[in-house]
Amino acid sequence: MIELQKDTLVFSFPEVHPDAVLRIAFQRTFRIPDDGKNYPLPPGFGNFPLRHMDDFAERIPEGWLERGGVMFPMYQSEALWLLFSDWSMRSEYPFAVKVAAGKINAVTGKGWENGLNRRPQDYLVAPSQPWLDGFCVEKGVIRQFVAMPLGAGYSAEEQLTGAAEYGGLQIVAYPMKREAYERLPKYTGSDFLFADAAPRAAGRSMGLAPGGRMRQKIYDDKYKFEDWDLGHSSRCFVHTVNSLVWRQLTGQSPPTVPPTAKEYDDAGLPWFDLYDDGVQALEGGGALKGL
Repeated sequence: MIELQKDTLVFSFPEVHPDAVLRIAFQRTFRIPDDGKNYPLPPGFGNFPLRHMDDFAERIPEGWLERGGVMFPMYQSEALWLLFSDWSMRSEYPFAVKVAAGKINAVTGKGWENGLNRRPQDYLVAPSQPWLDGFCVEKGVIRQFVAMPLGAGYSAEEQLTGAAEYGGLQIVAYPMKREAYERLPKYTGSDFLFADAAPRAAGRSMGLAPGGRMRQKIYDDKYKFEDWDLGHSSRCFVHTVNSLVWRQLTGQSPPTVPPTAKEYDDAGLPWFDLYDDGVQALEGGGALKGL
């Protein structure tokens, strides 16, 4: 089951286990410079506003309604990162999560496939993977999710397939099997430490393109592949809407434009690093390196 709560997607599987709940928030941030350098983690400026497509059916393009899901507005001057969490803190119930942009897998760079693959790993493990900021282009490096008009040739989808058909994000979550979860040690808190004490979350259709380079690991799956419950899954299409069109579709104002990386840096505000030296990282998607 998928619900929308406080601008957050909530995936729950009570038929698998009462603790099987995953929340995914879509955090706003600025675009880091696309200058070939590797940057630390930028801050979050709060959640993008998420809205059900069906609530605005009379104004939504027919193709979007057929896919269903939710939508949010995004300026070309900002970027996106995904936050994975269980706010209840009752548990850290593991999920295998596949994330694609325009049906291009953000971990491998391959086209969308149902199910999971372990070799190479085409999913991330949440919420032990705390966030995802972009396309995994090499080991320990991602390129930021940034918005570009679909059809302009810049999205990962267009660069790899030559088509501008889907745009947005596609997310599917698979819970861990009940018996595998109940064998795990009880969750006692985060295994990771931050370099800064502050939390990190301080045309019409848009596609996601690769932006600046950032230091971020996509963690290797530490569980057995047979621990994942492939018989249960939930999938959601997340449409990215040009902020200037958002008001026409919803009658609501989009968020204000976030500061630039330079403005943020000039103000002396913090960047962030994650101390996760003991965690193995994936090599990155070969097809994504040339974007």
